Amino acid sequence: MPTYRDDAIVLRTHLLGEADKIVTLLCKSRGKIRAVAKGIRKTSSRFGARLEPFTLVDVQLYEGKSLDIVQQADTIDAYSQAMGKDYAKYTAAMVMAETADKLTDHDFLPAHYMLLNGGLRSLARGEHNPGAIVDSYLLRSLALAGWSPSITSCAVSGDVGDHRAFAVSLGGVVSDALAPPGTPRLADGGKELLQALMEGDWSVIENTPEQVSAQVSGFVAAYAQFHLERHVRSLAHLERVVSEKVS
Repeated sequence: MPTYRDDAIVLRTHLLGEADKIVTLLCKSRGKIRAVAKGIRKTSSRFGARLEPFTLVDVQLYEGKSLDIVQQADTIDAYSQAMGKDYAKYTAAMVMAETADKLTDHDFLPAHYMLLNGGLRSLARGEHNPGAIVDSYLLRSLALAGWSPSITSCAVSGDVGDHRAFAVSLGGVVSDALAPPGTPRLADGGKELLQALMEGDWSVIENTPEQVSAQVSGFVAAYAQFHLERHVRSLAHLERVVSEKVS
């Protein structure tokens, strides 16, 4: 059976037996791979901390029948070191890795890898607020999967306008006439922030009032959970960090 080499981001790990781990990798070319890292939990392991979550590695794998086998792993960028020292960064990275794991179960585009790599690099370097990085990542990764929220036009009728009712189940902003009863409304600046998060316009993002940012974060989290159709467990911890900051 052939061996192959690829750049990869470690999404998560699971214990296997007494000394091994199953490592879930998002590879640059091959998409999501599950592989066994044999003996990684031994003090003499040549892998060591190279296969910790959020680490970017150059990895060589042996193609197995059910799980591939890690033969070699060299660190390209140890994002995990920065995450381990900062709880907000760590929880943000967890949300991003968990989302990438779910979105690439069946469909993979190289852009998924590039987007996650860019997000983790930005987190590790402290370039922006961790919560804002997550919100931008969630919206952009969902857009790659075909679930881009409607922001400038009604998600139901397609009519362009200053619609501010945000209906998660309908796909974004909707006109007041078509909004279901009780649909929450975006605060002033909310639509502009959503658009900036989609486009990575950090000048707008970083100058948005905290109350508006907190509201939009709630909408983004709800939108992501709805379209992923599975609970993103890490979001609960991230929301706690955000709420502590706002309070």
